[in-house]
Amino acid sequence: MRKNLFALPLVGLLAACGSGGSNGGNSSSQIKIVGSSTVYPFSTAVAEDFQRANSGTSVIVESTGTGAGMKLFCAGVGGRYPDIVDASRPMKASEYADCAKAGAKSIIEVPIGIDGLTLIQAKGQPALNLTTAQIYKGLAANPFGKPQTATTWKDVDPSLPATKIRVLGPPPTSGTRDSLAELILEKGCDSDAAMKDLKKADEKKHKDVCTKIREDGAYVEAGENDNLLVQKVAADPGSLGVLGYSFLEENADKVAPVSIAGVAPSEASISDLSYPGSRKLFLYVKGEHLAAKPSIKRFVEAYSKAWVKGGLLAKRGLVPLGDADNAAAATQATALKPLDASTLK
Repeated sequence: MRKNLFALPLVGLLAACGSGGSNGGNSSSQIKIVGSSTVYPFSTAVAEDFQRANSGTSVIVESTGTGAGMKLFCAGVGGRYPDIVDASRPMKASEYADCAKAGAKSIIEVPIGIDGLTLIQAKGQPALNLTTAQIYKGLAANPFGKPQTATTWKDVDPSLPATKIRVLGPPPTSGTRDSLAELILEKGCDSDAAMKDLKKADEKKHKDVCTKIREDGAYVEAGENDNLLVQKVAADPGSLGVLGYSFLEENADKVAPVSIAGVAPSEASISDLSYPGSRKLFLYVKGEHLAAKPSIKRFVEAYSKAWVKGGLLAKRGLVPLGDADNAAAATQATALKPLDASTLK
């Protein structure tokens, strides 16, 4: 797995590591964040600003993917373990159970904004519009429970170009992969009435048929480095990529969006959730670490000031939450109320 690591000034890091104690972990002056590659650039931006305002605190942000980040976050309590996990989808009930088993029972969920799960293609290619059903038929290992035989998009639907199916996307450890399954593949699968019936009869089989991605080379796991994925798609006309909207916006000179069900990703279509790939992004904070590290609370409050409309993160491509949700998130960023595990799936 490829990881991106953002660490603030070396002097601060050395000082923090030197005071980490015998367990070799984080000191009270160091905040460690792991998780989503989509949220990574937003957290690094906030971390840079936070470091300038709090010179005695160092912040380390590591891009591991949401799933891998959750495993690290939920592995235990104390200086060796992360304080915060970035997530491009909600925490799962099974992940919370792992956290609780390891002693992390006070988990705080903070929504930070909305992102669009975006399909991209190289700049200059003919505009492409795909439905969720067409994407599912092109990427599923066994579309509607039948063998996968499509090699081009025209095989999927005669109205589409005879371009070879080649999609670069996230690995299973990524929250973006989970979002692809939930927001796109499952919806496309359920366009068939028999699949809706299957969900009622056998939910496990339904999930396998609807979300398992083909492994014959048409879908390429491109790791957790979204900037590298952009470069690969830009250099390979005809291929598509799957990543967060902010990376599309930042690389509009290299890649272009693929519309889904006639809707192109934009700040407006993501904000009002009319774009099918719209999804909320989150921070999860380990409540057991707050007393030992007061800087965590200050960091989350700094995040809430950065996600407002026209703020630092909006300029980086994060789409602000609607007014009511934004107000609730701002309140939560100060209150830091632990989540109710019964609401998790």
